[in-house]
Amino acid sequence: MELGISSFGEVQPDNLPGKAVNAHQRMQQLLAEIKLADDVGLDVFALGEHHRPDFMISAPEVILAAAATQTKNIRLSSSVTVLSSADPVRVFQNFASLDLISNGRAEIMAGRGSFIESFPLFGYDLKDYDELFTEKLDLLLAINKNELVNWQGNFRPAIQNLGVYPRPYQESIPVWLAVGGTPASAVRAGTMNLPMTLAILGGTPDRFVPFVNLFRQSAKKAGHDVSQLPLGINSHFYLADDSQQAANELFPPYEVMMNRIGRERGWSPLGREQFEYMRQYGPLMVGSPQQVIDKILKFHELFKNTRYLAQVIGGAELPHPKILHSIELFGTVVAPAVRKALQSAQPAGH
Repeated sequence: MELGISSFGEVQPDNLPGKAVNAHQRMQQLLAEIKLADDVGLDVFALGEHHRPDFMISAPEVILAAAATQTKNIRLSSSVTVLSSADPVRVFQNFASLDLISNGRAEIMAGRGSFIESFPLFGYDLKDYDELFTEKLDLLLAINKNELVNWQGNFRPAIQNLGVYPRPYQESIPVWLAVGGTPASAVRAGTMNLPMTLAILGGTPDRFVPFVNLFRQSAKKAGHDVSQLPLGINSHFYLADDSQQAANELFPPYEVMMNRIGRERGWSPLGREQFEYMRQYGPLMVGSPQQVIDKILKFHELFKNTRYLAQVIGGAELPHPKILHSIELFGTVVAPAVRKALQSAQPAGH
């Protein structure tokens, strides 16, 4: 199983037209996080696209390209590229460029986006939410598969026997579908034989087992080899030397972030009691190294996932050295133990 990190690049908004000191500092921190993740042997680092003042990453592929020059082995992915409001030609060109810079380490996680700021920003209508994603995914996959593209759709001018360049260093760029909990998304991923990453941010993990089953059943029904179909699980994450320290350090920034988003979406306020419940019974991967090892293995037992992505929470409320320590523990303590446990559980000859 691959083990990696995802980030949305939480930042304290500068609220200025320039002189974005907070964003500059956060960018340098993010690059340091990716370099450290590579140094400690993690497999993937993924960045999520947003277009809001409280999240800094609007162009994941640009930041990943900078990180590519400072890293050697780690795969570099978006944790979501909001494909519905992007031009698939430019998305492909940007990630193909990243692939060339990184010697073949680029990946795309395409999603519809749980935040909707990009739609008015780029001139798209929310009523076309599903149709836009379906059409643009079709074009992205066509470009990824063929040097010369013939394609026609409803939301974009047709492409008639034109090449899209540069081409990637890999045979093709891995394209994953990043999903929440919409059953149609699981069916789409399975039917199209596309790797899927499922973000589990609330509820108990076992509630998502039918969702994952739907993904695999859809793939099987479409005639695909389910055993070769990658599945990623993503959840919020924070590690410290002991459990109580981890909880005490993460809760303040987590409460601020979740309640800020919750006010926009009409969620009930999150308090310490719910936070602790989510740590114990829910998807929150927050605690000591041994607790996190046990929980990652429990996730694998439930989902038979091929990848786990730890979504790191950053921002002003949590000192950056503590985030780096969390990543270091993940790479040096948790990852080796998880890999060893999974390897020993493999039947002989595998």
